[in-house]
Amino acid sequence: MNLIRLSEIDSSMIEVVGGKAAGLGEMIRAGERVPDGFCLTVDAYTERNLPEGDLIDAYQRLGGGRVAVRSSATAEDLPEASFAGQQDTYLNIEGTRPLIDAVRRCWDSLHTERAVAYRAKADITEAAMAVVIQKMIDPVAAGVLFTANPITGCRTEMVVDAAPGLGTAIVDGTVVPDHYVLGPRLPAAPAGCLSSEQLEELHQAGRRLQDHFGSPQDVEWAIDADGALWLLQSRPITTLFPAPPETGDTRLYLEFGHIQGMLRPTTPMGVSLLKTGAGVWFKAAGTKIDPRDPLPRLVPIGGRLYFDLTDFLRNKTMRRRLGTSLEVYGPRVQGAVERMLDDPRFAPRPGLPFRLGNALRITARLAIPAIAGVAWSLARPDAARIKAYRAVREMRRTTVPPTEAATSAERLRWVIEDSHRSVMSADMMGLAWPLMAGMLLGMVPAGLLEGVASDEELDVVLGGMPHNVTTEMDLALWRIAVNAREYDGLFRTTPPEELAARYHAGTLPDVGMAGFLDRYGMRAAAEIDVGLPRWAEDPAPLFATIANYLRVNDPDQAPDRRFEQAAAKAERMIETLSRRARRARPVRGRVATFLMRRSRKLTGLREIGKFAWLPAIQAARGQLLLIGADLAGRGLLERGDDVMFLDLFEVRAAVHDGADHRDLVAARRAVYERELRRPTVPGALLSDGTDVEALVPPGPAEEGVLIGMAGAAGRATGRARVIRDPAGAHIEPGEILVAPTTDPGWTPLFLTTAGLVTETGSPVAHGPTVAREYGIPAVICVRNATHEIKTGQMITIDGAAGTVRLERSG
Repeated sequence: MNLIRLSEIDSSMIEVVGGKAAGLGEMIRAGERVPDGFCLTVDAYTERNLPEGDLIDAYQRLGGGRVAVRSSATAEDLPEASFAGQQDTYLNIEGTRPLIDAVRRCWDSLHTERAVAYRAKADITEAAMAVVIQKMIDPVAAGVLFTANPITGCRTEMVVDAAPGLGTAIVDGTVVPDHYVLGPRLPAAPAGCLSSEQLEELHQAGRRLQDHFGSPQDVEWAIDADGALWLLQSRPITTLFPAPPETGDTRLYLEFGHIQGMLRPTTPMGVSLLKTGAGVWFKAAGTKIDPRDPLPRLVPIGGRLYFDLTDFLRNKTMRRRLGTSLEVYGPRVQGAVERMLDDPRFAPRPGLPFRLGNALRITARLAIPAIAGVAWSLARPDAARIKAYRAVREMRRTTVPPTEAATSAERLRWVIEDSHRSVMSADMMGLAWPLMAGMLLGMVPAGLLEGVASDEELDVVLGGMPHNVTTEMDLALWRIAVNAREYDGLFRTTPPEELAARYHAGTLPDVGMAGFLDRYGMRAAAEIDVGLPRWAEDPAPLFATIANYLRVNDPDQAPDRRFEQAAAKAERMIETLSRRARRARPVRGRVATFLMRRSRKLTGLREIGKFAWLPAIQAARGQLLLIGADLAGRGLLERGDDVMFLDLFEVRAAVHDGADHRDLVAARRAVYERELRRPTVPGALLSDGTDVEALVPPGPAEEGVLIGMAGAAGRATGRARVIRDPAGAHIEPGEILVAPTTDPGWTPLFLTTAGLVTETGSPVAHGPTVAREYGIPAVICVRNATHEIKTGQMITIDGAAGTVRLERSG
């Protein structure tokens, strides 16, 4: 079938008629006013055979005259990709030869450079083209209606852009339209080309379309000389961040992941195991929890982890301290949340934001051991560090998964009940107190030296910090690269994936990778997500980093040398600050000096808590994959790793009751893949979908300067290297790494970079912490940095001022 009337089309026919025609057909079926027309299906395109006679007959049955000839690709107007403006539309086409020519040009537009690039970015490999032919409408006004605010994400606002005449001038950006924001109350006497009655009609149409299609819509419309509203297109708004779950209340959510260097979505199993592991700790601490959701304030939205801050914001005492505590999120998020303090929806209410009984139980269980443990660690830092390392070894030794003969039910019970038992003991086998002491030592001297030492000088004190497991890991990988110099050509020119395959096959020269993976193989980018492969499974990112290291030719730029230099500089700075502080404030100066020297013994332990947790995650992953393989063998999943797109309760239903989750997994995988491509993630989100940062007016900015937040002091000028995923990343020595965020899986890239710029983060997050230890400057919380900065562009970063200057070419 080559030709179908629009009135005979529905959404199930998208593979035949394309996205635009499917949307038009659905609107007609919903009773909306849509210009009459028909669709030339993809069959004609795939056969490259235009049925000219049938097309002319259909055109004449439509009444001839002027028509719109519109592209309708199968990869168009989809929930994950709108393809707005990527294929061609031709208006006011009249006559058979112009019609045939316009159809052929629509076909050709599927292969323009911009359309091909758009499909590649959206990871769409195949597409075919149908063509819609509709009667032309002569509008007195036309435009676009968004049923949710596309700038802020607010689902309770609609946005209308309108202009006299055809709406193409709006979508082409050649006219400044009349702009209307429609909230609960519509403007009584709007300015511009639309009346309040027309805005109300558009508002009602938007509600109907959103209800019909089940998601916020981007709608093209026109109003003719008789005042009739015509709907020309409806497609999903693809750029909106997913809305939080409905609670019946206005809530404020704070994104949790970027503090840990995680902006990619977390798998459903990653969220489930994270909450289950937390539940083990709460039980050990003697508190009462909901076993189905031990962390109800940690809410997955769009696959990201958000903390529900609402009850703290509404508490009269705690709201006063929120501003200071949010400094780690950066100035934009901090400012956005502080604005909410004046919002009447978050006015103080009686009651505590937590269960008093649980708080008292935790205090009774841990207060005295915490005080004693921190004091002992400060008094005997070397012994405390040895105790911390011993705890890590003991956790690893006692995390023993079931034997090969175990059933899936036994494996699942172990994952839920036993996998986190050692690491999530109340004090982490004594690890917690040296860790806490080290973190305090990293912060307290700054307060004692206020007015005596600058932030930049205090950052130097933290440089070259020993005993950091992440730094030790990076330097161990550098030593492997040194070993690999004997095989320089092999490791520099062979694709990382091929090197990984050869390593697993045992055909790669021995450069020490086996020993490295034995200690660090449980690590990876976004490593707290059990759903993601570990380096032991896929060492390709490590081989890509080794290739980067092999490009270092200057001995002074060798990572181990740079780390030694940073450590020596830190020792000299402690001496300098000690003399200065003792002159200015003798008592404080002596205390600050003591604490700075103690920090060199303990502050490096700040990464050890997470490091201790990773073997439990790795062991749980191994058991879950075995369960998944069993369920796939029983026909309940398509493949073994599908288990990572279920939660633990759903896996239990499959293991014990034979629940078939294949359709559920397919749907979740599709959403996950779509979210992987999302370029930005809101730092603070309201329950109506509003990105709170978008409400903050931009501050004054110098031309060519991007404003962020100080991460690690120092200045560097170099060519930018924009990297969005560390896997297989290529970076030249001396380049400045520009990334959305960073976690320990990124840090091997730091060893040869001149500096770091990230879009999110916190001064205490992994990225800037490791940057300080390597002595490289870092600027964090630079909004849209990976879009504003281009690879190869010369930039100058000032880690103390928190600025990035885009240097002029030439």
